[in-house]
Amino acid sequence: MSNRTFTMIKPDAMKNGHAGAILDRIIKEGFRVVSLKLTKLSKEKAGEFYAVHKERPFYGELVDFMSSGVIIAAILEKPNAVNAFRTLIGATNPAQAEAGTIRKLFATSIGENAVHGSDSDENAAIEGSFFFNGLEQF
Repeated sequence: MSNRTFTMIKPDAMKNGHAGAILDRIIKEGFRVVSLKLTKLSKEKAGEFYAVHKERPFYGELVDFMSSGVIIAAILEKPNAVNAFRTLIGATNPAQAEAGTIRKLFATSIGENAVHGSDSDENAAIEGSFFFNGLEQF
């Protein structure tokens, strides 16, 4: 079990001014920010990041959305980080998310769900390395 996970604050949360509140919530839940970057994905890079979903019907829409505005990418650290973060963000569908979770508070739909959270230790390492080189991880 790894103590690191990866997240992105997505374009909808950035556009709606929720980045500060989301970061504050993450830190207050005991996560240490290991790496942090404000960036914008090109369609090519968004497609590369979400290549695992390439055969799914929502892939094109996802790539368009994730390249539509700036994001904050971050590597977070905490014991059992992946599971702890998935609990904090809540269900993908904000209507089904538990009260008090990030998606319940800040997401507007399944597609515009405010944050990404890695679903496994392996993917957390892959996703973190997609955005941050070794010199950018502390």
